[in-house]
Amino acid sequence: MLALRKWFLSGLLVIVPLAITLWVLDWIIGTLDQTLWLLPTDWQQWLAQHRVRGLGVLLTLAVLLGVGAVASNFIGKRLLGWGDALVRRIPVVRSIYSSVKQVSDTLFSESGNAFRTAVLIEWPRPGVWTIAFVTGTPGGDVRNHLQGEYLGVYVPTTPNPTGGYFVMLRRTDCIELKMSVDEALKYIVSMGVVVPGGPEALAHA
Repeated sequence: MLALRKWFLSGLLVIVPLAITLWVLDWIIGTLDQTLWLLPTDWQQWLAQHRVRGLGVLLTLAVLLGVGAVASNFIGKRLLGWGDALVRRIPVVRSIYSSVKQVSDTLFSESGNAFRTAVLIEWPRPGVWTIAFVTGTPGGDVRNHLQGEYLGVYVPTTPNPTGGYFVMLRRTDCIELKMSVDEALKYIVSMGVVVPGGPEALAHA
C-alpha cells in the first residue's frame, strides 16, 4: 500500500503540472484565435472548415509587431500622439484610458521601475512576514501627509498574485531581498514550496 501511495503521488506530481500547463496553453490559443475576425470573410470560412488551430497566435504576434514597428518611427509617434490626445478629450473614456495607460507604461516600459525589487515586510500585523514588491514612491498630495521616507509596495495574494493590496510603508520597514522578482513570484505562487536558489538553499536554511 505504501508503494501504491508513493506511485500515486509521484504520478500526480508529473501529470498535474503538465495538465494545467496544457489547459492554460489551450485557453490562450483559443482566445487568440478569436482575432481571426480581422481576416477577410473567405479566409475565416476556410479556416473554420479546416479547423486550423493556433493561427490566431501568429496573427496576434504579427499585429503586435506591426503596431510596434509603426509606433517606433517618427511618423508613427506623431500619429499615436494625435490619437492619444483625441481619446483624452472623450468624457468617461479618458479616465479609463489614462489609468490603464499609466499602469501599462509603468509595467511594460523599458525604463519603468515597477516590480523591480522584492522586499520582506511585516503583513498583515507585526510579527507576521510576507514578500512584497516595490512599485515606487508616494506622489501627489499623499507625499505631503507622510513624514519621512516611504515606499509604495504591492502585497500579492497567494497562490494568485494578480490580486493583492497597495500599501505605503516606511523604507526602514522594508527589507530588500537578494532575489529576483521571478524567484519571488515563484516563491509566492508555490506557497513557499519552490525555494529561491533551489534545494541547495533549502538544505542550508
